[in-house]
Amino acid sequence: MSPTQWDFPVELCCRPMAFVTLTGLDVVYNAVHRAVWDAFCANRRADRVPISFKVLPGDHEYPKCRPKRTSYEWYIPKGILKTGWMNKHLNLVPALVVVFYELDWDEPQWKEKQSECATRVEIVRQSLQGRNTKVAVVLIQKKTPLPPGEDVTASERAAALCNACELSGKSLFVLPHTDHLVGYIIRLENAFYEHAQTYYYTEIRRVKSHKEFLNKTTHQLLFVRHQFKIAFFSELKQDTQNALKNYRTAYNLVHELRAHETNILEIKTMAGFINYKICRLCFQHNTPLDAIAQFRKHIDLCKKKIGSAELSFEHAAWMSKQFQAFGDLFDEAIKLGLTAIQTQNPGFYYQQAAYYAQERKQLAKTLCSHEASVTYPNPDPLETQTGVLDFYGQRSWRQGILSFDLSDPEKEKVGILAIQLKERSVVHSEIIITLLSNAVAQFKKYKCPRMKSHLMVQMGEEYYYAKDYTKALKLLDYVMCDYRSEGWWTLLTSILTTALKCSYLMAQLKDYITYSLELLGRASTLKDDQKSRIEKNLINVLMNESPDPEPDCDVLAVKTAQKLWSDRISLAGSNVFTIGMQDFVPFVQCKAKFHAPSFHVDVPVRFDIYLRADCPHPIRFSKLCVSFNNQEYNQFCVIEEATKASEVLENLTQGKMCLVPGKTRKFLFKFVAKTEDVGKKIEITSVDLVLGHETGRCVVLNWQGGGGDAASSQEALQASRSFKRRPKLPDNELHWDSIVIQASTMIISRVPNISVHLRHDPPALTNEMYCLVVTVESHEKTQIRDVKLTAGLKPGQDANLTQKTHVSLHGTELCDESYPALLTDIPVGDLHPGEQLEKMLYVRCGTVGSRMFLVYVSYLINTTIEDKEIVCKCHKDETVTIETVFPFDVAVKFVSTKFEHLERVYADIPFLLMTDLLSASPWALTVVSSELQLAPSMSPVDQLESQVDKVVLQTGESASECFCLRCPSVGSVEGGVATGHYIISWKRTSAMGNVPVISTVITLPHVIVENIPLHVNADLPSFGRVRESLPVKYHLQNKTNLVQDVEISVEPSDAFMFSGLKQIRLRILPGTEQEMLYNFYPLMAGYQQLPSLNVTLLRFPHFTNQLLRRFIPTSIFVKPQGRLVDDTSIAAA
Repeated sequence: MSPTQWDFPVELCCRPMAFVTLTGLDVVYNAVHRAVWDAFCANRRADRVPISFKVLPGDHEYPKCRPKRTSYEWYIPKGILKTGWMNKHLNLVPALVVVFYELDWDEPQWKEKQSECATRVEIVRQSLQGRNTKVAVVLIQKKTPLPPGEDVTASERAAALCNACELSGKSLFVLPHTDHLVGYIIRLENAFYEHAQTYYYTEIRRVKSHKEFLNKTTHQLLFVRHQFKIAFFSELKQDTQNALKNYRTAYNLVHELRAHETNILEIKTMAGFINYKICRLCFQHNTPLDAIAQFRKHIDLCKKKIGSAELSFEHAAWMSKQFQAFGDLFDEAIKLGLTAIQTQNPGFYYQQAAYYAQERKQLAKTLCSHEASVTYPNPDPLETQTGVLDFYGQRSWRQGILSFDLSDPEKEKVGILAIQLKERSVVHSEIIITLLSNAVAQFKKYKCPRMKSHLMVQMGEEYYYAKDYTKALKLLDYVMCDYRSEGWWTLLTSILTTALKCSYLMAQLKDYITYSLELLGRASTLKDDQKSRIEKNLINVLMNESPDPEPDCDVLAVKTAQKLWSDRISLAGSNVFTIGMQDFVPFVQCKAKFHAPSFHVDVPVRFDIYLRADCPHPIRFSKLCVSFNNQEYNQFCVIEEATKASEVLENLTQGKMCLVPGKTRKFLFKFVAKTEDVGKKIEITSVDLVLGHETGRCVVLNWQGGGGDAASSQEALQASRSFKRRPKLPDNELHWDSIVIQASTMIISRVPNISVHLRHDPPALTNEMYCLVVTVESHEKTQIRDVKLTAGLKPGQDANLTQKTHVSLHGTELCDESYPALLTDIPVGDLHPGEQLEKMLYVRCGTVGSRMFLVYVSYLINTTIEDKEIVCKCHKDETVTIETVFPFDVAVKFVSTKFEHLERVYADIPFLLMTDLLSASPWALTVVSSELQLAPSMSPVDQLESQVDKVVLQTGESASECFCLRCPSVGSVEGGVATGHYIISWKRTSAMGNVPVISTVITLPHVIVENIPLHVNADLPSFGRVRESLPVKYHLQNKTNLVQDVEISVEPSDAFMFSGLKQIRLRILPGTEQEMLYNFYPLMAGYQQLPSLNVTLLRFPHFTNQLLRRFIPTSIFVKPQGRLVDDTSIAAA
């Protein structure tokens, strides 16, 4: 029996398509015929009709049709389904034979050609005798035919040709060989498909007609056979719904057959075929749940139908194939768009197929383990005359025998022996690995990592049984990581045991050592005697000796391995193996711990290395060394013990490098840090523990960082969550779980022994040279040298602050933009113990707000540590936050000469500029001087002199100044006219004399200037007296280039009598002035309203008296009438 016996036949698995043969085409030598054939078969798209085409010669012999049976009364079937039947209807018996013939309607030799064509058709009919196969003729023509009915000759000749060939009009076609050949071919195909449909419909009716002749007593097999044939013809007809219905009926009929040991294989075979068809059609109809339900039903019905106990491995093989085939169908459906899920995907079916393949392997091992003296039977009972079986699922030595009684038991026994001996040659592991591989691919696709790992372990073990140890190790190595990370220690131990066997059988030194290290560790669930054996083997390997064989290994493989180990010992190769512990769980645990998270540079750096062994017996190491990120420290952290290779297990209670199982050993290291490492992190990059000796072999156990292996993080988490009380240990021992890895430390500078004090008078005032006095005092016991001062704005603040802050050591001159915000490394000199120095810093802040200032003092001092003198650089810094405020607030306003507020000024008319300086400083300010710098558009009325020179302002006090200005006519200026700048020179009153004066420049506001047509001002005394004449002169000045017509009137007042022109109309020339003189006679004392002057300009009607009253006084103070005898007393009053 070949291993492919259980594979489904190709004709069962393919999609059935109507079979059409084409005759009369010479596709080799005739280019036109070749083009026609290519159009039929090349690049067939999914939308074209499902037809299988084949070119055959016209006289091809088709399978002979058996004579039709008129009665089934005495007919006893020999089996259910013949092995060649499906192939016959798919590839041998056509539904339609098409005869191609080159013939145009206007052919001159029409008669001869017609006769030749009829002969060809007759030859085809003869070869199809007894079949219902349809025949059609296609005329290949060079010209494009006219529309039907227009070509009378064509119609006549077509009818004549049909008569000659005995064809109906629907079976004659014309194929013009033109540019549109493919279009014509597609139309032809559709017509062929209709003929094929008719043929298969006829065949279905023919098979159905046999049913009435059958009886259920002797023709049970025929019921199944006919139902299968109807379903298969329905598939060929592309009627998949009816096909599915008939396959379901056939499946039920199969299970109604009486099953016996002699026919059970045939029943299972046919049940498997029909089940495959049903599942395939369910997936095709997009009803996957129906397919799954059918498959489960199929397995439930068949799993107990084992058959002969001596051939039970065949049942396991059959079951494996059922699951594999369903998995293939499921996967194919997914590729065509079906959606699968984690819990229902093809992987589960491939997994089950692999399970049955493993069961087959076990059964074959049990049933086929014949002695070497047993030979294969001769003649071969499994051979047949034709080389193939007549019916599916029958035994070759009793084909067609349906009796339940074995007529020849000896022959049966020989046949079973032949099958068993054939089964021995089957490579079961290859089948199992293929199925497991398919399952792994599916579980990986549907993100089922644990299922994937589980099956990969099975694959690895299968490779081990197949003696492909390299692949076995590769797979087992891959899954070990998952089991380690999740803590599946029992599973990991099992995998490691298999891996150790593989590495032993291949004599892979490093792998053997690695797996031994882990199997001796705490993660291993092996018993102590097994661990002791592994430990002994490990020591043998390290002493350059061969290890003892692993148990349960193949005898031949062990012999080969022993020779390989001998070669390893004799060959001089690399004897040092470095194994990284972070990916394993070895039998030695390591933790590194610095005593503190940071060390001052003048203190030795101390750390401990904790080691703990988990192996059954004490073990001695030869060397322990620690590596750092700065390799210069490595030399100080090495412990080495001179031992011979043979002493690894001797004198175990002595020596500092001996580890006793279950006991924690602590090794203390210390070294002096280098001064250049101040501010840097010192990290333990690795810890190396050397097992063995260079004279034999040595293994370097390498822990990255501060120790820890693949299980450490999980154990630490469990320990932190555990509420279990730890047992009390002696004082010199520690609980391993309580040790926390601390693999890095910082080297920080020596603690400074100086004091830094800052003295200043906050807040700082904008732009002043603010004095900050730094006092440094040494409290060291020896002289400190190279003292340097860094002072100024602390880095990392707003960039705008940096640009507007300047620091200087010289307070006698103002800082400009060239001065930095931070002065660095100002040399100060040396300081003796107890000595102090002062340094004055001057800071100029250009903007208000808070600033953080830094004063950083560094110095060098010699110190001794561990009998070694080093130069330490110490530093101390102080920070201070200084608020900067404005020294004063300046208010500016424009008023008229009557001290009335002005929103705008008038050209060439004097007005007053008033400044008000309000001190906002908490300290007294001295205003040294002030200056008014006028813009070109402004001019002073009188001399501009400072009115606040040497004025001292306390907090909240103010100083005011008043300036009389005039603005010439400038025309219309948008935004107003610039006034100029007001410059205040000031300093703190408490500042020393050499401190520079600060000038604060205030930009004066712009003012809107308007032109007025007429300006009026009045000359009158500062006061009047009752019943005394008060002369008043009004000046009217024309400010335009026009002659002004002016109407003037004076309105009387109750407090005055007056003489002069009460109402007048006059004309004022451009740029000239007119004077009006009045005598007012006061009648009442007090602050009295003057008679009001009303002026009307005929050319400027908008010029109002309200505007006029801004320029002339409207009231005057009138004194009472004095006594003549006492003028002096009045004057005094």
